[in-house]
Amino acid sequence: MAPPDLPLFERDREQAVLSAVIGELRSGRPALVTVTGEPGLGQNELLRWAAGQARDRGVHVLAARATSAEHELRYGVVAQLLAPEDRDIATRLFVAPQRPGGLPGLNHLLTACHDRPTLLVVQDVQWLDPASLRWLEALARRLPRAPLALLTSTTGTAIDRPEWSVGTPLTGLASTIELALPPLTTSGVSAAVRTVCGVPGDTDFTDALAQATRGVPAVVHEVLLRFTRTGCAPRAEHVEHLRALTAEVVGDHAAQALSELRDPVAVDVLRALAVCGDLLDFPLVCTLAGLHPVPEARLRATLMASGLLTPRDGSPPGHDAVVRARILEEMPAADRADLYARAARLAQRVAVADQGIAELLLRARPVGAPWAVATLRRGFAAALRSGRRDRATAYLARALDEPLRSEERARVELQLASVQMVTAPTAAERRLHGLIRSTGTGTGLRSQAVDLCLLGGDTRAARLAQPTGPETLGDPAPCDADVPAPRRGSGTGSPPGRRARAVAGDATAPRGGNTSDPAHRDGADDHPERTATADNDATVSERDDLATVSERHELIALLRVARFLRHEETCPGVPPAPALPEHSHSPAVAGVRAWEHAMAGVHLEASRRLARAAFAPDPGGRPPLVTPRLFACRALFLTDDGDEAEAHLATLLNEAHRQRAAIAIAHVLAVRADLHLRHGRPDAAARDLAAAEAELPPARLHPLFVPYWASLNLVADLQNGRPDRAREIAARPVPSLSEECATSAYLLFARGVLARSEDDPQRARAYFRACGRWLLHYGCVNPAVLPWRSLAAEAAHALGDDAEALRLTREEVRLAARWGTRSALGRAELGLAVVIRENRTEHFRAAVATLSESPARTDYTRAVLELASAESAEAERRTALALTSRRASTAGGVAPGPLPGFSQALPAPAGVPPGRGAAPHPRPPAGWPALSPAEHETALLAASGLANREIATTLSVTTRAVELRLSGVYRKLRIRGREELRALRYGPEGG
Repeated sequence: MAPPDLPLFERDREQAVLSAVIGELRSGRPALVTVTGEPGLGQNELLRWAAGQARDRGVHVLAARATSAEHELRYGVVAQLLAPEDRDIATRLFVAPQRPGGLPGLNHLLTACHDRPTLLVVQDVQWLDPASLRWLEALARRLPRAPLALLTSTTGTAIDRPEWSVGTPLTGLASTIELALPPLTTSGVSAAVRTVCGVPGDTDFTDALAQATRGVPAVVHEVLLRFTRTGCAPRAEHVEHLRALTAEVVGDHAAQALSELRDPVAVDVLRALAVCGDLLDFPLVCTLAGLHPVPEARLRATLMASGLLTPRDGSPPGHDAVVRARILEEMPAADRADLYARAARLAQRVAVADQGIAELLLRARPVGAPWAVATLRRGFAAALRSGRRDRATAYLARALDEPLRSEERARVELQLASVQMVTAPTAAERRLHGLIRSTGTGTGLRSQAVDLCLLGGDTRAARLAQPTGPETLGDPAPCDADVPAPRRGSGTGSPPGRRARAVAGDATAPRGGNTSDPAHRDGADDHPERTATADNDATVSERDDLATVSERHELIALLRVARFLRHEETCPGVPPAPALPEHSHSPAVAGVRAWEHAMAGVHLEASRRLARAAFAPDPGGRPPLVTPRLFACRALFLTDDGDEAEAHLATLLNEAHRQRAAIAIAHVLAVRADLHLRHGRPDAAARDLAAAEAELPPARLHPLFVPYWASLNLVADLQNGRPDRAREIAARPVPSLSEECATSAYLLFARGVLARSEDDPQRARAYFRACGRWLLHYGCVNPAVLPWRSLAAEAAHALGDDAEALRLTREEVRLAARWGTRSALGRAELGLAVVIRENRTEHFRAAVATLSESPARTDYTRAVLELASAESAEAERRTALALTSRRASTAGGVAPGPLPGFSQALPAPAGVPPGRGAAPHPRPPAGWPALSPAEHETALLAASGLANREIATTLSVTTRAVELRLSGVYRKLRIRGREELRALRYGPEGG
């Protein structure tokens, strides 16, 4: 396999040994030298070098080479050795009948050696034919009586191992030497690069070459020759090209070795090893190859001799990936698929790991056995656990090639699409559309397919599944929409099947109401068997009717979600979305109705009950949907039930993790990040957003959700003190489709918040107005969703437009009061207090009192700051810190000490003018006038009981900045910490 001009790099020791053998041979001392090693290490090149050295020293040289093609040719190597001495020897050896114990030409050779030292060179003795092997063994036994040396080469294990190569007493006094050639070291590879390329190579280039070729000189030399023909320099930037050339060379060598392997049994075993050599041991591989009379040891030796099989650190023999691929490429496709199928069956019988069997099944023809699908699905789950999504989708796609029942096939399709929504969304949509259009899909699968499409941003799927017929279906009996369905078998009311038939117009009754048929009139008395059969059929019919009604209700609910995500009803030819059923026991309908109530800002208690009902089990046992429950969670944290929403989100997250649904995990994390931001936890929001982007990279996010995710990231960065990143997100362009969805309002609002933080009221008002127009376009009037009116009013107030500011804030107060949550009303009152001129302090007090009972922590701390700033300009006032103490007591905490006296002792900081008519302040603590406005605000928040991180969030600074400010406060006030700051009432002298 080595090129004839391969340089002998790093073979100095072996060359020295061979030179010494040749020198001793001239002195009459015989020797046996065997050069071993993997194919390509230069054994034959070294033998040719030794033959040349012997000729130069006057030694007679006879050479031969064994090949696999002549393995069965009697005396093939002997004929090559003796041909220079006797031209007719080949005819006598091949044609003449073999005599028992005959060794033709051996005595003549030994006699001739007494007159001149002779070196016999035999390459590749692993392919010796049996007759030549016996002849050479006889020669080795006679070596001590003749000045003759035998120099052979082999690639590891010979088929019939020569006895002389193990150092037996056969050789007598002759020197027996075995030279095992090692691969090239990195230095040798570097020398080869310098020799072939003409210039030294980079370290990275040399290391990559040594690793890819494993230091085999033949491969190194040929790769470098091909590399130099491309005209490239041996630099690091060409490493990938080098690896590609190496794979090509290794494959060519494997193809050549395979073509030289003539034993059909060995070829079959080699192919079986290429398929499952890493999974099954050698005896099982031989079993897979089929029944054959060849012993296992001989097969192993044949394959080792070919160079296509190499031992690795004492483990079972294996193939390089390139060699394995080249071996299998030589097979017809049908035979290859059949071999993989048989290997998978054998691996399944001997209990190989699931992923190993799944890998075999990927390339196998359909095996038609139930265990194949089960194994592929378990391999799918294992691949997802290890983060190999592409492999997981390949397993499930292969499972679809097996014969499956229609419902099982639909479930596999749905599971596959849930992963492809992240890796190949277009393929997932096509697959889900097929499920939606199918009439034989199992219970709940059509709804789940639409639900998954909505998570992927595909609103067309909901149109495809739009129910026909009446727009509202449900129980005709009076039933409030937020009352949970009665349990089956409760003993009250009509059976579910009867209610379903009543909804459907009693389709099972005879047309025209004819009841004269005896089968309908008195069959129960006269035909009990017929009656039992009829009852069973009626039960099945009732169950089918209930399933149909439940599916219809779910699809209507999902269609309403699609309408919210993308308002397409203004497009020509798009019918309006049907209204939600007035009476339905579907949790999906409850979740969507809760969100619609919250959007409209009406029916607070009904929205809360409906949102909770969205997490109740379906009466018909249908699997729960993700999207309606997500909207139910969003409704819950609009009703100030954030803790309950967070618990439900944790349940959704665990469920999505169990199902390995990356897209559902991402959306749940995004909604939870929204909740964290509303509750003043921007650090937790940032963690959830990072985890969501790990599950669903932004490049894979559908344009409909880009504005929502961008707004969450923007606000989180702004609240975490990273305004540069927030500006970068705000300036990032969004896809054109993003401008057609309801989530655009969130990004407009976030950009307005950024402009507000940059003290740009003109731009902030424009963004808040645009946000409001977009929300109103989608029917959202509830200020709890986004308080755009109050923030637009503050911007208008800063621009001097007090009339617009008052109009917007009063409208928000009215709408918040109609909705009824403390968070929405407190934010609205805070906005009104900011822009109104009369009784501002009282409005701030009202906002603080309202927000103190809400989960809106950030808004509450802002209201406390605003109130403190307003009170510092008044003479007779109540303090903001007293309200803080009241809030802490109400929450069950410990009151932070005598805060009212402390507040009265703190004057306005430098730069804050005192109010007109203000009474003189008591003497402040020593060092208080030296506090800066920033230190004053920080001290006030620290005394109110906020932690450093919460203070940083409120003031939009880093936690380190808060620590430095508090250190300055403690130093200037000459106190030792937060406890003394809370307990401080008057100056150190009293007063």
